[in-house]
Amino acid sequence: MSSNFFPIRNLFLIVIFTASLISGCAVEAAKETKTKKVGETEIVKSDLPLTVNGAKNETSKTTIKIEPNSPADTVRVFYKNLRERKFREAMFLTNLRPAIEGLTDAELKELQVDFEPLAAQVPADIAINGEIISKDSATVTAKLPDNETDEIKLQEIKLRRENGVWTIVTVDEKAETEVKKEGKNYFFALRLKTHHEEARAMLERVHKAQMVYALQNGGLYGDMPALIGKGFLPPDIVTAATTGYNYQIQISADRKKYAATATPAVYGKTGKLSFGFEADGKKTSALKSRDNKGQPVKM
Repeated sequence: MSSNFFPIRNLFLIVIFTASLISGCAVEAAKETKTKKVGETEIVKSDLPLTVNGAKNETSKTTIKIEPNSPADTVRVFYKNLRERKFREAMFLTNLRPAIEGLTDAELKELQVDFEPLAAQVPADIAINGEIISKDSATVTAKLPDNETDEIKLQEIKLRRENGVWTIVTVDEKAETEVKKEGKNYFFALRLKTHHEEARAMLERVHKAQMVYALQNGGLYGDMPALIGKGFLPPDIVTAATTGYNYQIQISADRKKYAATATPAVYGKTGKLSFGFEADGKKTSALKSRDNKGQPVKM
């Protein structure tokens, strides 16, 4: 088993949306807006932020021209719907539409916990500063914080025109094929895949935490409260809310050996695979994973 440290992240969101679609912020206004047309390509550029509700920044006198139902307007409406937690309406504007349009209200509500973090990451003001249209393709640019560094960067949002309507491209061609194939089952399958990856990552984190703890405590391992108390594990490991899994750490009587397991909180919905490994200070077993019908892996 690798000893690399993998921070726990919401992979569900990472798989669905590009960096430019899950965060945004207002930036300083520029002095002018420029529009030009080169052949069939129309370019509208400005460094002026446009807010989600379309209002002009109070410190500026000019704005990028946003035409109704244009690529920039589609991005604006997408963010507005997302922030207001109108998830069905927001995703109808993207190439994830086949995965959302067949969902019943009850099924959409079940996925609400996965979508909520999306809404929480959308600020009130979205900085849209450019639009380039070339036939049935478009790029909308905005200055947004990078997901890894939070540094403000100019980022691009790709769109394409289908039947006269602009669609935001949030997943690549391979994923889009899967979306069309799976239909409304796509998000549920993605949830399982995401939770499986997060469970693996959390057990990797447990392994790293135990290594550090043992170095500080004469080769002795710690239980879950001890590891959390030292800040080596996140407090949310004690619940299934974040990753959909229940975790256990079993320590031997002499504290020189331990086993860690991850079991789906609700088999078939939050996960199908059970995971586990054990270590004794000299060696660490390979991470086991199997469909154990919701029961813990036997170590």
